[in-house]
Amino acid sequence: MIEARNLTKRYGPVVAVDDLTFDVLPGVVTGFLGPNGAGKSTTMRMILGLDAPSSGTVTVDGRPYRTMLRPLHHVGALLEARGIHPGRSARNYLLCLAQANAIPEARVDEALDMVGLTAVARKRAGGYSLGMNQRLGIAAALLGDPDVLLLDEPVNGLDPEGIIWIRTLLRGLAAEGRTVLLSSHLMTEMALTADRLIVIGRGRLIADTTVDEFILRSSGNRVRVRSPEVGRLRAALEPEAEAVETRDDGALIVTGLDCPEVATLAAAAGVPVHELVAETASLEQAYLELTQDSVDYRPDQSGYPISANADAA
Repeated sequence: MIEARNLTKRYGPVVAVDDLTFDVLPGVVTGFLGPNGAGKSTTMRMILGLDAPSSGTVTVDGRPYRTMLRPLHHVGALLEARGIHPGRSARNYLLCLAQANAIPEARVDEALDMVGLTAVARKRAGGYSLGMNQRLGIAAALLGDPDVLLLDEPVNGLDPEGIIWIRTLLRGLAAEGRTVLLSSHLMTEMALTADRLIVIGRGRLIADTTVDEFILRSSGNRVRVRSPEVGRLRAALEPEAEAVETRDDGALIVTGLDCPEVATLAAAAGVPVHELVAETASLEQAYLELTQDSVDYRPDQSGYPISANADAA
């Protein structure tokens, strides 16, 4: 379990992480989301003791990471896939980590096999593709068979088969009762992998909830309903709904009511219903809506990045 309490990090006048409090629970995959510059990487570095908080605390299984004598037995992490020296082989790299953490040499070969790098284990990492480097980083994270995993963008560079593999692996590890914190910008993959979400923007907490609850918070959750008596149906729904819109095909899009509520109102008014279906927002739609005020950089029409807060020229 990871526990952050009032976690804050300042770099001079810049507040990168601002009073964050959250728990990463065992037994589930927790997605860590936020726009570029939101403070995700800084938070993960503080969890791993690579950056010291300006204030607040963060512990892993009740103690700071820096106090762990053999940390790979407790925490596995992937923050930078290309962190290995290009002249080293995958096996040599993992063997050095194993020896520093009193991990048996046999576990090195097990980890290489788990990530599919056995055939290239003695080749220099400088010749690896991005996907192979990602697999090596994941092998390093798994080396000590830890109870806690922190992975920053682990699917970068992986092919479709590799993406399915890492998704299955992480969900399997969580099912064993381990704590898994996963950062990614791929919303479709996050929706398939994560059970819970921690979402931050400009260093502050936006949401700490389940994936389903996060999506339900979005105004993209609507009900589509069709009737041959659309005028009467609209009159029955408008007093109770947040909004009722008419689509080109004659269907009504109702915001603020669920399907049972729409059906009950239609029945009470004696209006026949030919179609009634929930239009649920995707995780991507919900994420974009709930973080739109926390984006620091957006492209202008020419495609060049400009600050979202920049004054007009």
